[in-house]
Amino acid sequence: MERLHLEPTLTTPKVIFDRDSGEFTIQGKSLPEDVKSFYTPLIAWLDDYMKNPNKTSLFEFDFEYFNTASSKMILIIMNRIKELFKKGYEVQIVWKYPQQDAELEEAGEELAELISVPFKLVPKPEM
Repeated sequence: MERLHLEPTLTTPKVIFDRDSGEFTIQGKSLPEDVKSFYTPLIAWLDDYMKNPNKTSLFEFDFEYFNTASSKMILIIMNRIKELFKKGYEVQIVWKYPQQDAELEEAGEELAELISVPFKLVPKPEM
């Protein structure tokens, strides 16, 4: 499987999905004009990964901001992670958020409750 690497833009996050290391990162702002065309290849990549996953996978979400349409896609990704966990694979989700951003912290808390997999909320100090 090829490593998936997308550089960030003004409206899309940086994405690194690396099967070899078992680390999967989405970082930055997510407010693409066409959210489906941005996230569908990521979800397809994860679906392919799920056919033969690593024993351990670390998913890191490090958003500065995401819009409502992106939140639906993030939930789809989280549900894929939950499927891996339910199949007995070790998964860890790290949700990083700016320390003073109650909205992103709350979004992480809600997702953690919804999917019930090992989930760590990590506040980032303000720059």
